[in-house]
Amino acid sequence: MLSIIIPTLNEEKYLPLLLDSIKKQDFDGEYEIIIADAKSKDKTIEIAKSSGCKVVKGGLPAIGRNEGAKAAVGDLLLFLDADVTLPKGFIEKALKEFKERNLDVATFCLEPKTKRRAKKFLFNFFYNWPILVFEKLLAHGSQAILTKKDIFQKLGGFDEEIKFSEDHSFVRKSKKIGNFGILRSVKVLSSLRRFEKDGWILTYLKYIFAEIHMIIFGDIKKEIFNYRFGHYEK
Repeated sequence: MLSIIIPTLNEEKYLPLLLDSIKKQDFDGEYEIIIADAKSKDKTIEIAKSSGCKVVKGGLPAIGRNEGAKAAVGDLLLFLDADVTLPKGFIEKALKEFKERNLDVATFCLEPKTKRRAKKFLFNFFYNWPILVFEKLLAHGSQAILTKKDIFQKLGGFDEEIKFSEDHSFVRKSKKIGNFGILRSVKVLSSLRRFEKDGWILTYLKYIFAEIHMIIFGDIKKEIFNYRFGHYEK
């Protein structure tokens, strides 16, 4: 069984799009959707419950993912950010490749939700191509992570002390105890809201500096990037 876990905070605009993309999947297997909500003040919880999702108490993304995993009954966990959507056939293709490659943890390339070629090129140049080149040396995972539940439990889940890039940290640690890979058969459709809200240059610089910090100094456990959860619609 597949457990899909989504941390949320005031996601009434984006969550319906994600849930709709999940429901439209041509997938015959069993799955559940768990919303780990960090006290949303909009209609997020109402939307989740009306869509048949299980709702649990969340917090910052790492906390939400961990709390969602505690409530999960599936042996496979798919962690998704609330502002992504899944293309047609995503689940079936992802699980097939995951099994065929005998992976324990997997992540995905990202496809920006835009028709502008320049922005798609930037996504490929700064994220997709580098993570594929360094797949065997340095694991990356952002916005969507698929993992076996036993691997998740062995790692103790996501480190809740990390202030930024806890997703990258999780997959890098998982690579030490299991088989990690980036799936080629599917991409995750990613919102551009964080780039449009914070600025393209500033956002890319933040991610680059975070990468350098993790390589040289390790996990980011100090508030050096002033990360805020759920501020994009303000």
